[in-house]
Amino acid sequence: MNELAITVIGRDRPGIVADVAEVLARLGANLTDSTMTRLRGHFAMTLICVGPSAAEVEDALGPLTADGQLLATVRQVRPDGETVPTGERYVMSVHGADRMGIVAAMTRAVTVAGGNVTDLSTRLVGSLYVVVAEVDLPADVTGTLPGQLAEVAAGLGVEVTLRPADPDLL
Repeated sequence: MNELAITVIGRDRPGIVADVAEVLARLGANLTDSTMTRLRGHFAMTLICVGPSAAEVEDALGPLTADGQLLATVRQVRPDGETVPTGERYVMSVHGADRMGIVAAMTRAVTVAGGNVTDLSTRLVGSLYVVVAEVDLPADVTGTLPGQLAEVAAGLGVEVTLRPADPDLL
């Protein structure tokens, strides 16, 4: 079986998710992971599926992209198998006035501490910038990282919280 990474981006309109999912279902592709969001009126979806070849999927998505409003890419990827989290799951929330470098600085602090960002979402609402990230952290840094994050956040003029993730909500 082929494992494929597919991205679809373009101007949002109703029905894109249904259109893409129907194409993949007709091909016998099993969706294993996906994420979709709207970014300032633009549609963005990334998914992993198992089934047909990349060429078959590209051909089948052709009618959805023919008018130039959507762009779809299909790449065969190597299955990694089941990945076991290497640490404890946390949710880091950052909010404050918008400025350059917030995501870079906050995620660098997580990385330097040995953590891994597993999901990230940002929103700009007026002048308020909000970051919500799921992170896996080694047990030995969970006592010191909140202070390090607070120091980085203070330098940026933003607020940060780090809390254990509720596994029922992830």
